[in-house]
Amino acid sequence: MSSSGMSEDAGEPARKLPQFVAGLAASGGALAAGTFLGWTSPVEIPLVQQQEYGFAITAEEFSWVGSMANLGAAAICFPIGILMKIIGRKWAMLAMALPLILGWLLIIFATNVAMMMVGRFFLGVGGGAFCVAAPTYTAEIAQASIRGTMGSFFQLLVTTGILFVYAVGAGVSVTVLSIICGVIPVAFAAIFFFMPESPQYYVEKERYDDASKSLKWLRGSQYDERAEIEELKENQAQLLADKVSFLDSIKKKTTIKAIIISLGLMFIQQMSGINAVIFYTVSVFDDANTGMDATDATIIVGVILVVATLLSTFIVDKAGRRILLLISAGMMAVSTALLAVFFQLKEDDPSQVTNLGWLPVMSVCLYIAVFSIGFGPIPWMMTGELFANNVKAYVSPLAGAFNWMLAFLITKIFGNLRDALGAAGVFWLFTGLSALGTVFVFFMVPETKGISLTEIQLILSGEKVEKSKAQQTKDAVDANSNVQV
Repeated sequence: MSSSGMSEDAGEPARKLPQFVAGLAASGGALAAGTFLGWTSPVEIPLVQQQEYGFAITAEEFSWVGSMANLGAAAICFPIGILMKIIGRKWAMLAMALPLILGWLLIIFATNVAMMMVGRFFLGVGGGAFCVAAPTYTAEIAQASIRGTMGSFFQLLVTTGILFVYAVGAGVSVTVLSIICGVIPVAFAAIFFFMPESPQYYVEKERYDDASKSLKWLRGSQYDERAEIEELKENQAQLLADKVSFLDSIKKKTTIKAIIISLGLMFIQQMSGINAVIFYTVSVFDDANTGMDATDATIIVGVILVVATLLSTFIVDKAGRRILLLISAGMMAVSTALLAVFFQLKEDDPSQVTNLGWLPVMSVCLYIAVFSIGFGPIPWMMTGELFANNVKAYVSPLAGAFNWMLAFLITKIFGNLRDALGAAGVFWLFTGLSALGTVFVFFMVPETKGISLTEIQLILSGEKVEKSKAQQTKDAVDANSNVQV
């Protein structure tokens, strides 16, 4: 639950700066998650071909090393929600620094492939937990007028972490890169320790004095938090009154349709090939013989990933979710089709692509850009929008676990698919799945921009809903909010 609609004019105006500080501190976990996601790309060649650690790692074993993190992330999706309820959002996130640190230590001191695989699993546990906990915490501490901006911190810092690993990995050994990555969760814990707990958690536990102190920290010492506390109490009472069992929740037509849409978006997000592109960027460019150093090309991809994600934070609430998803899926299909054509030409006659080294670089860059403005952030965002509050606790972890299991699958089998189908065949497969995503969005996904949770439930039940005047007024107030920093 978040404090949307809370009074921002009670007493002194709320300050934004402390909220941004706490939100950025929480998103330090996203930076740590980005490093484990991007780590596989720059280390594949040193580990597999150069045996930098002094023991042999086959391509098949490395596929397990790369994909084990996704299994760890899938495994934590349900437990982290329970942990946040028991010990709070803040302490749950601080606790997740431990598996991240342990994971990097196992990789740094690895003497065999098994240690690396276990290390990657622990990295997935820590990073996957942040994918659930950090957005929850950020949404709960932010006032309505800046919640969208703060909500974008997570995805932005994930992509920044990926770029960081790409850039640093180009100039240091695998061991040094892993040590540097291992410092990030330590720094996160040291900084986030001083941030406040979510006031929503304190209200859930009926610790109202602590909730007041948390809001004073977040909004400023002169802020009158009483109205906000009262609304949090009312929201909590409503949640308890509307509480339903898992079986009852999934019997509702609106919940079933929301599950289909949410899992469908997650399926397209992963099966269109994003993890294959991110995890194996260096090898893709090596296979393409672009004439450009593969590591340099990878860094370019990382920069585009960050810039495009930053752009998406400014346009998603203006353009709307549905149109961005349609553009994203359609252009991803075009990008992977171009890659498929390039590799097909290369397989038929390598001389045909002698002067086409720019094509795979352009295609991957285009793919990353359009993914980052659409199918990257929006499936996660819509999962939070499509479900009624009293069923989110059941189905949001389901969507997260499903996403990470798909990421495991595509990461694990990408090398095998490449061997079985050839590079061209793999990218044709991704093209077909992206095209399927376009059709799915067109026929199944509603527009949720500027629509309240109640109205979204009406749409899912089959009713047509126009944007209410009250919502239009609220949007205008939020857009023109001049709350002081």
